[in-house]
Amino acid sequence: MSETRLPWIAEDPASKAVLDLARKVAETSTTLLITGESGTGKDHLARLIHELGPRRDAPFLKIDCASLPQELVESELFGHERGAFTGAVERKLGRLEMASGGTIVLDEVAALSPATQSKLLRVLEERQFERLGGTETISIDARLVALTNSDLARLVSDGQFREDLFFRLSVLTIPLPALRARPADILPLADALLMRGARVHGRMGVAFSEPVIKMLSSYSWPGNVREMRNAIERALVFSGGASLIVEDFPESVRSADSAYGGALRSLDDVERDAIHATLEATRYKIGKSAQILGISRKTLLDKRKKYGLS
Repeated sequence: MSETRLPWIAEDPASKAVLDLARKVAETSTTLLITGESGTGKDHLARLIHELGPRRDAPFLKIDCASLPQELVESELFGHERGAFTGAVERKLGRLEMASGGTIVLDEVAALSPATQSKLLRVLEERQFERLGGTETISIDARLVALTNSDLARLVSDGQFREDLFFRLSVLTIPLPALRARPADILPLADALLMRGARVHGRMGVAFSEPVIKMLSSYSWPGNVREMRNAIERALVFSGGASLIVEDFPESVRSADSAYGGALRSLDDVERDAIHATLEATRYKIGKSAQILGISRKTLLDKRKKYGLS
């Protein structure tokens, strides 16, 4: 779908509380930690806070700490001097420098290496850093927002995340509820996603059929907003009519329609559908799926084999 962002949907009391908190913290420059399951919209909330505050006209830059090799994370964050490492053929400014006066977002901050965590702590405490391979000390004036779907307190206990950095990041924390915990947002969010998708795919005027509305309301959305967006886009692609019907949606979502109709299902069937939906929502990333489901990686692999989920 288009990169055009959705408005912040806040019909449910839980999401209204998040919006109220976002408005309050937007006026500050304090480091912010946003937590929540994968797909809940943490980066969307970070952008909203940036635009609600006095930094709205300054840069908004983001680094994905989980997908980049750690040496590239440091280079992206701090920049580097020519010759700092193999391939560094010229000076490069880091995001901290480029985001001066604005906001820099660290997505999946739990993935930072111990060395990078140490350097980040210094930035937060002293508001200074050096480029990789450089000696010039640079002062920054950028707000830092950290995002994570991990339990940082548990990672601290396990020795995988610095305790001092955790306390420095969590001065202001916004926990973003899962979509299933804010049910009043489900249908308004689905309508907004449908309107956006319809514009992208040239399907203006398309609507949800009544059975689809019931299905969307009864499904638990383990992959949260991201799963809903993908499911609606798939339905738009497969649908040929003026209304989206149940059969246009992925099997994992259609299972909610059977549950709504009152069909009795075994515990194994329910578990299989939950695992299947989560794997689809994370594009079969075992680690993330296991974390969302609250089971170990090994248990998920065993259950995946048991239910024949390839």
